[in-house]
Amino acid sequence: MWQTILMWTALALYLCIVFSTVLVVVLENRQPVKTIAWTLVLVTLPVVGLVFFYFFGQNVRKDHIILRRIPGLRHRRLLAEAAARLPAERPVRYAPVIRFFERRNLALPFYGNHIDIYDEGSRFTLALLHAIGSARHHIHLQSYIIDDDAVGRLVADALIDKARAGVTVRLIYDDVGCWDVRQAFFDRLTKAGVFVGDFLPVRYPSLTHKVNYRNHRKVCVVDGRVGFVGGMNLARRYVRGADGQPWRDLHLRIDGPAVLGLQHVFLADWYFATHVLVTDRHYYPDLPQPAADDTDLVQIVTTDPVAKWPDIMYGLTWMIQNARRYLYIQTPYFMPTEPVLQALQTAALSGVDVRLMVPLKPDSFWLRWANDSYFADVLSAGIRVYTYAPGFLHSKAIVMDDDWCTVGSTNMDFRSFENNFEANAFIYGRSAALRVKAIFEHDLLQCTEVSLAEWRRRPVRRRLLESFTRILSPLL
Repeated sequence: MWQTILMWTALALYLCIVFSTVLVVVLENRQPVKTIAWTLVLVTLPVVGLVFFYFFGQNVRKDHIILRRIPGLRHRRLLAEAAARLPAERPVRYAPVIRFFERRNLALPFYGNHIDIYDEGSRFTLALLHAIGSARHHIHLQSYIIDDDAVGRLVADALIDKARAGVTVRLIYDDVGCWDVRQAFFDRLTKAGVFVGDFLPVRYPSLTHKVNYRNHRKVCVVDGRVGFVGGMNLARRYVRGADGQPWRDLHLRIDGPAVLGLQHVFLADWYFATHVLVTDRHYYPDLPQPAADDTDLVQIVTTDPVAKWPDIMYGLTWMIQNARRYLYIQTPYFMPTEPVLQALQTAALSGVDVRLMVPLKPDSFWLRWANDSYFADVLSAGIRVYTYAPGFLHSKAIVMDDDWCTVGSTNMDFRSFENNFEANAFIYGRSAALRVKAIFEHDLLQCTEVSLAEWRRRPVRRRLLESFTRILSPLL
């Protein structure tokens, strides 16, 4: 008798908790697709759904809004003073989106940058080590992942050498991205004089390795004059590949005024991670006038979960809608938000040559199903889809009309647009755009094109897996 009463009492209590949680999700006025996805998880996965929501679904963004605003306002002044000393030429065609990023993202446009593009992890790692070795005043490095392996230790040793030589070295790593890295790895850096910031540390990492609100940025600034931004983390697989297959990625080195934008990103994140405010003007040095052949205009644009607007997503939507001839996209994960998907479809239906390249085999089976679930939507609109076969394609790049491109850490998915801290270089100019286009066309030779007729003949079982995974794609 008592056991029956306890059982029904526990069931009633559980149902009340589930109902209350669903009510909280509804009242937060999230996007409808996210509300539906979380409701399904909570209702269809007893107990597990609640645990999943507790770790990954709570909206805690407001806790950090104040922390982000304080350094942003102070660094904005230093950044504006530096920008005022430099020439500014803006392409008329892209003036609206440039103004948007200035007003909403504090992303000032900097003219006259020299850009090197790395499509191999070995070349990027050597360039990074060379820049670190040349540092005289400071090194600011942040990475979502820095593994305790051959590459991670090589970079760590270089940072330690410079710290011992009197250079100020600051390192930010993401706690979840590095959850399987032993603390001894970072303690060694700290003991050698490197200032280390752990971004949003979490507990029980084995349960929360996909927790929301992670710093996915990959940024390095050396002496305020040389900067790196892109998709490559600091790990052996970015150089040697994984599971016997190569790793394809893109990263930029920037020499010129846009490095000050990267400095702004790092120092704001440093305050976020450590509560230490750094506003010394030495970190925003006077830079020489650009060379005649350095004509690219660059904005360093960020997005984060504490911002009111998803700026990178809005900017990309504007770019897609204003493409005239072609739009080429490389992304490891394709789970676009509804505005981005509609913009891509509209561009293709209006006659723009839109091409999408994704890995043949993403790094997890459910992400492959989620990617694939969107293929019919884009193929039916005339977008050409290619799967990269030689290895894992991790590049996050878009090029358009021979005069604009973007490279950075942002994937084309819900998580990057709305939950992660991301950073991209938006580049207005022919030089960088043509080089990114050439890389895309080279990778195209190693791809297989997906046809709509063949895609429609795939097995029913696979369609079911894709459709179910798509429901949860806003949460992945």
